[in-house]
Amino acid sequence: MPNQPNADQGSNAGMNRRELLKRSAAIAAAAGLSSAAPALAADPKPAAAVDAKPATAPAATKPAAKPAKQIVKATKSGSSLNVALIGAAGRGTELAIAFAQNADAAVRTICDVDPKHLAASIKGVEQYQDAAIAGVDDLRRILDDKSIDAVAIATPDHWHAIAAILAIQAGKHVYVEKPCSHNPAEGEMLVAAARKHNRVVQHGTQRRSFEKIREGIERVKAGDLGTVLLSRGWYNNTRPETGKRTPAPVPPGLNWDLWQGPAPRQEYTENVVHYKWHWFWHWGTGELGNNGVHSLDVCRWGLGVDYPKRVTAGGGRYHFKDDQETPDTISVTYDYGDKAIIWEGRSCSPRGFENSGYGVAFYGDKATMVMDSSGYRLLDPKGKEMLDKPVTGPAGNAGHIDNFVQTVRGKAKLNAEIEEGHKSTLICHLGNIAYRAGGAVTCDPKNGHVVGNDAAAKLWSREYDPTWAPKI
Repeated sequence: MPNQPNADQGSNAGMNRRELLKRSAAIAAAAGLSSAAPALAADPKPAAAVDAKPATAPAATKPAAKPAKQIVKATKSGSSLNVALIGAAGRGTELAIAFAQNADAAVRTICDVDPKHLAASIKGVEQYQDAAIAGVDDLRRILDDKSIDAVAIATPDHWHAIAAILAIQAGKHVYVEKPCSHNPAEGEMLVAAARKHNRVVQHGTQRRSFEKIREGIERVKAGDLGTVLLSRGWYNNTRPETGKRTPAPVPPGLNWDLWQGPAPRQEYTENVVHYKWHWFWHWGTGELGNNGVHSLDVCRWGLGVDYPKRVTAGGGRYHFKDDQETPDTISVTYDYGDKAIIWEGRSCSPRGFENSGYGVAFYGDKATMVMDSSGYRLLDPKGKEMLDKPVTGPAGNAGHIDNFVQTVRGKAKLNAEIEEGHKSTLICHLGNIAYRAGGAVTCDPKNGHVVGNDAAAKLWSREYDPTWAPKI
């Protein structure tokens, strides 16, 4: 993104409703395109292995006729970007389908350590492209394949940064799902690897590519809300009980050792694979890393802030008496000195702020903007709607994937470049660290590092299985 004016530079305090609507049209016209950025080639070299992702695999039934390709660009480039997917369950298959539908990309290989997920994903994605897809169960097969240009990573969190670093070192460009790391140190190493090897690395905070979210952020920065000093993000759900970690046999075909990868080894239990790992610190990052990163990224983007000076957090696992380690209820405040972000997650309570289970709000002295997943509303200081109807636009994966593809081709600039992704992921980690280490941490506003709290500083990194310890 090009530099934008700060939210407190200028104000449209005297703007009437007609002028506001005119300004909406002007900003909508200007908010979309990114500038070009070249991508360089590199000689790949081999590296290591990986894993599978949670959720429900897509339907395996193949339709009689293949759906028409969704042509994101008007014309094909003449040569496709060859993409491999690592982590094939729910979210991974969604990404692979978006790549398959892109006119300038093709999915060549899918990797997963669970053969059921692997087979279902290949069958589902092949409906959207003519090219056949190879299936592998080991990341090293992809990294050794010099025909692969880019890798999409949709594994559990503990694999995200490790797999991305290995792919970068093998010369691949990378699309990595959120959160881009399991801990802050990994995020820093991932950014360093991208810089060292000059790779294009996009973070999966896809709202950065949603047309009307971009338009809304332009309005915040242009001063349409007046002076904005506070943003709030939230996420609500009705998640069920996690249960007890009862030892159980490893399911047939699942490579449990490779699933664990960089995490120190633990025995298999029945309530971890393939989704509930989110709620255990050994593999997951809780609701903050799972969904909080989306709203916090938008909050940080709109306020124009990077690293907080202080983070406070409180909450707990209140709804069920089970083995879940991460909180189902948490409130976090990020103090940036002259601005603040508040984030609240309630995984077992569906009603959120502003009548939405997910959202972001920017509170200005002249107006409030409330964003959902695809657009925004404007409210005056008394809560009255300022627009005829909410502003909404396309969402989904296609635009963010295409932004990555076109940047690799040298035709665009990333909307969620990995350093920005790391900054947004880092504040999720800092919220979790504050929660786990006494309720508050002081940070260096230059880089977000924890200051003066030994217990919190120990959570900056983790212990690794020696085979997979990251190296830059």
